[in-house]
Amino acid sequence: MLDSRSLFHSVEECQSDSEKKQFIVEKSLYNILGEKKTPLTFVMMKQPYIQAYLKKNLRACQLKQLGILEELDRICRQHGIPYWLDGGTLLGAVRHGGFIPWDDDIDVAMRKEDLERFIAIAPTELSKNLFLQTPQTDPASKKTIVKIRDLNSLYIEAGDDFSAPYEKGVFIDIFPFIDYPSLPRSWVKRLTLGISRSLSILKKPHVYSLRAVAEFFWFGGKYLLCRSTWAILCMICRKDRYISNVLVNNGYGITHRNEAVFPLGQIVFEGKTFSAPADPHAYLSDLYKNYMEIPPEEKRIIHAIYIHPELIEETP
Repeated sequence: MLDSRSLFHSVEECQSDSEKKQFIVEKSLYNILGEKKTPLTFVMMKQPYIQAYLKKNLRACQLKQLGILEELDRICRQHGIPYWLDGGTLLGAVRHGGFIPWDDDIDVAMRKEDLERFIAIAPTELSKNLFLQTPQTDPASKKTIVKIRDLNSLYIEAGDDFSAPYEKGVFIDIFPFIDYPSLPRSWVKRLTLGISRSLSILKKPHVYSLRAVAEFFWFGGKYLLCRSTWAILCMICRKDRYISNVLVNNGYGITHRNEAVFPLGQIVFEGKTFSAPADPHAYLSDLYKNYMEIPPEEKRIIHAIYIHPELIEETP
């Protein structure tokens, strides 16, 4: 295994010969220069008491996240900021009418420029128990994804650092979307995978070692090559057909046609109405292919390692 954040954990998951070659090279680099480690997530999954505890607290976590989503919806409606349900949250709305029964997060998307407006407005608009987490508002956090956190809770993910004083409450994710150049899907996937994987490796904590030096040159060069290639293609290709998550969050190279997203519609989630892409079927097909198929039980995994939905009992 390359790393707990690697997109491909085995050569069988690679879909092309080039991806297989890339996987083998990077796997060899890790095997030679660094000891393999079992991700904490996998260790915790084997603890039956932890799993029982997570399942017991899952619904309370979901309801807190729903409350955060309602706050976001209120602010966006008040200030005319477009957003839409994304990823597993949209899938849950379509397939289950609410949360996927084993899901423990909420995904929301906005255009990048609209997210910048939201970041400027939200800190003074959010309820006192909520915190907008960005690299600027919480410098101790190494997470690049914008989150709204509930302060009276604790949600531990794989890779969380207890020695760092950043907020770790229950949250929802807000993803910035940008226009993509009109390119073959295979090109988009290769470039976004190279950018996201390289940046993930470069940003993780390092110690001075042969491995760190090799990683810097290998993944640093790979990142610069992919990023400069993308910049050139953006200058020479039209960018009015596709939209998707920013490159560092889009390792699978997913793109959506603009007409699948806009004009935004509405969808019911947990009995409440929220904004949604114009064509949820096309949007979810881009993400998951046969999205109405229920995964086998062994793949119905709660993401969190530990959830404490309420630290201090709040009185009305």
